[in-house]
Amino acid sequence: MRCISIVHGAVSLVNAIATRRGATLGIGLEVRATVEAGPGSGVIIEQTGLSSRLIRSTVLRVVPKRKLLRNKISISVESEIPAGYGLKSSSAISSAVALVCSRAFRPGFTDRQVLLAGVEASIESKVSITGAYDDACSCYFGGFNVTDNEKRRRVAHSRAPPGLGAVIFIPRNRKRGRVKDLGRTPRVFEKAWELARNKKYWEAMNINGFATASVLNSDPTLIARLIGAGALGASVSGNGPAVAAVAKKADIPGIKKAFSSLEGRVIVSNVSNRGPKVWSAG
Repeated sequence: MRCISIVHGAVSLVNAIATRRGATLGIGLEVRATVEAGPGSGVIIEQTGLSSRLIRSTVLRVVPKRKLLRNKISISVESEIPAGYGLKSSSAISSAVALVCSRAFRPGFTDRQVLLAGVEASIESKVSITGAYDDACSCYFGGFNVTDNEKRRRVAHSRAPPGLGAVIFIPRNRKRGRVKDLGRTPRVFEKAWELARNKKYWEAMNINGFATASVLNSDPTLIARLIGAGALGASVSGNGPAVAAVAKKADIPGIKKAFSSLEGRVIVSNVSNRGPKVWSAG
C-alpha cells in the first residue's frame, strides 16, 4: 500500500504568541508526504533531525497500535518550504503526515481530527509553543484563517482574492530576537487579531509587521518600505526571521527591489486557496 498527500505553506497575518489567537494566509509552496506499508512492524522515517521527531509523533497519534504492530510503515516527506524561518513548515509537515496516515489507516478521520493530530504532535515534539492551529488551518485549507489557538477553533475564514503573490525574504542571518518578548504588548496583537476577525486582513498584517519587527531583530522601516512599494500587507512571518509581503502581481517587481539591498534570498509564491490532496498510489 502506498498513499501520498500534499498540503501547502502559509505566512502570518497576526502572531499568536501574545494572546494565543492568530491569523494566517495560505501560499503555494508544497509539502508532499508519502506513506508505504508492507509486512512487518515498526516505523521508518527517512528524514533525520527535528522533523523526524515531529513525523514520528504525528504517525503515533493517527495510526492505531494494532496496525503499527502488523505493518512496516515507511514515511518520507519532500518540502519546498524553507525550515526554521516562520513559514509554517512544521505545521505543513505534520498536517501532510497526519492526512496521509489517515488515508492509509484511519479513513474515517475528519479534517478536524487530522489537524488536531498535527497540532498535538507539534506541541509534543516542541516545535511549537501554541500548537499553531492558525498555521495548520491555512496550510490545510488555504485562504485566510483566523483562529483561537487555545480553543482549537477557526473563528473566521475566507478565500483570498485572485491575482495576489507573496514575496518572501529569507535572510542570510537567522538570528532573531526573544520570542517571549512578543508577550509584553498583548493589546497590540489583540487589536490586529480583531481587525483580521473583521476581514481587515491587510491592516492586521501591517500592525503585526511593525510590532513583530520591533521585537524579533528585524527592521520596522523595512515594513514601511514594503508598504510604500505596493505591498497590501507586510510582516515578519511567524517568529521570523523571514519577512513576507503580499501584493498584486503587478507590484511584485517593486517589492523584490525593496529587498534587494539585504543579504539573503527572495522566494515568490502564489497566494493559495487550495485545500489538501490525498490519494492512493498502489
